[in-house]
Amino acid sequence: MTDPTTNEALALDTSVPHSARIWNYWLGGKDHYAIDRETGDEILRIAPGMITYARADRAFLGRAVRYVAEEAGIRQFLDIGTGLPTVDNTHEVAQRVAPDSRVVYVDNDPLVLAHARALLTSTPEGATDYLHADLEDPDLILDAAARTLDFGRPVAIMLLGVVNYVADDGEAHSIVKRLLDAVPSGSHLVLSHTSVGPGTDEAVEHWNQHGTPKLTQRTKAQVAELFTGLELVEPGVVACSHWRPEATPWGEPEEVHIVCGVGRKL
Repeated sequence: MTDPTTNEALALDTSVPHSARIWNYWLGGKDHYAIDRETGDEILRIAPGMITYARADRAFLGRAVRYVAEEAGIRQFLDIGTGLPTVDNTHEVAQRVAPDSRVVYVDNDPLVLAHARALLTSTPEGATDYLHADLEDPDLILDAAARTLDFGRPVAIMLLGVVNYVADDGEAHSIVKRLLDAVPSGSHLVLSHTSVGPGTDEAVEHWNQHGTPKLTQRTKAQVAELFTGLELVEPGVVACSHWRPEATPWGEPEEVHIVCGVGRKL
């Protein structure tokens, strides 16, 4: 397997659990190894609600993309920290609303690269692309994404469960600002982030001892600071299960310790 940007060989280490593969395991996917399942099961022993959290975060992606496409009229998406392909990827949700939507996916996991073909099934009217790149190199991402996206028109920047892998607060803010500086007024930031809470704290501690990459938890207030300068879409920064939940016969959805928000660049 090679990096399409540098043509260098990419190593796939199956001896160390990886967050993208564990997330895939919890969501019922097939792209994981024994070490991922073992670590995922141990985390579930510590925090049994993690599968609920994973599903809530994925459902937020669907609702947020529909909102951005239907109500905000966005037709371009930059999805950084894509993760392994599963049901209702960003382009599938967006192109059901607007077939001409254009989506660029970005991830640094070689296994995601290996399965990127599943992310490139665009409608004829739209377009999809995949970049093997790291969130901590936003300039490279923006330069490469410009092959598919027009940065003179509004873009939805998708950062779901990825900023929590940037440990330094200043760097996290700098990366988000750099991405937002590259897009025009009317663009949106869609972001979710692991938060603090009973059970989650212990699960994150276990993960950081055994897995990769390391996670940094932030409070709801700290996550809200990542939206500085943006107009927050109602209901603001909340648990992702509580962001515009769809009505069900079972009442209010369970609180999860992943917070999220959608903000509009003025």
